[in-house]
Amino acid sequence: MPLHTRLNTLLGIQYPIVQAGMSWASSNAALPAAVSEAGGLGVIAAGPMYPEALEAAIRALRAITAKPFAVNIPLYNKRAADYVAIALAEQVPVIIASQGGPQKYLARFKDAGATWLQVAASPLHAAKAEQAGVDGVIAVGLEAGGHPGPDEIGTLVLVRAIASRVSIPIIAAGGIADGAGIAAALCLGADGAQLGTRFMMTPEAGVHPAYKAAVQAAGVADTTLVGRGRSPIRMLKNAFSQAYQHAEGSAAGDDDLNLLFASRSLKQAALDGDVADGKTEAGQSAGLIDDIVPAGDLLRRLVVETEAALDRAASLR
Repeated sequence: MPLHTRLNTLLGIQYPIVQAGMSWASSNAALPAAVSEAGGLGVIAAGPMYPEALEAAIRALRAITAKPFAVNIPLYNKRAADYVAIALAEQVPVIIASQGGPQKYLARFKDAGATWLQVAASPLHAAKAEQAGVDGVIAVGLEAGGHPGPDEIGTLVLVRAIASRVSIPIIAAGGIADGAGIAAALCLGADGAQLGTRFMMTPEAGVHPAYKAAVQAAGVADTTLVGRGRSPIRMLKNAFSQAYQHAEGSAAGDDDLNLLFASRSLKQAALDGDVADGKTEAGQSAGLIDDIVPAGDLLRRLVVETEAALDRAASLR
């Protein structure tokens, strides 16, 4: 069986490829359903959704595919308890938890037979998650779009460090856009890979066309980290990122920086298309992406690319 790892068995999926939960981009049924139906793990991003919208998306997804899927729940979110209740009531098979520890909710999902994957940005957090009883960890490196870890550890080092600390399955994330990146993650000791920015560049992703155009035009050096010491995000360089970094360089006070950081949003870019002043979140892998491909076709292409990269690696022996 091609590309079979512990992750396939754990999640009941055909290929060890996970579509990242991305606010707005996968806060719908279309993208995760297409990924799951093609053999990967599609993920609904609950973060920006009202509870009733999440419930509707889960049901709509199930009308498209009977294959496994996940819901990503940011545990710091003010609606996290509502998301948890809906995920339990709807018998969501896989939970991906981020930005908070799993202890408060984990036992309830384990009792319900669900699989829990915990996002970790450091070896310490991964080890604590394993001790708490999670089923797997997603190692998110600095290259990833959105919220990286405060220690700013790159994926290459982070995956190796976590692999030396935990025995549960590891999913590598950050800077991966093609099969060569997936193969590299497997060679590092990961059991699978999570791709975000690459899956954002699909027709099914629920973001504004201007957002996709900006990502498609970006090079590998066209993202930056904004908001260190607050809630840092990796995003495309734009007028907002320049203004924020200018304020930092001008020794602006914390209150001014907080006000400026809070004055812009991902929604502004993702839904309204304001890619100049919104928080246009994207990973460094944007510079490796030059097309917009249906999610199912993309998943199948990634599998072919990964097998080719692994064959090449084997031929070097």
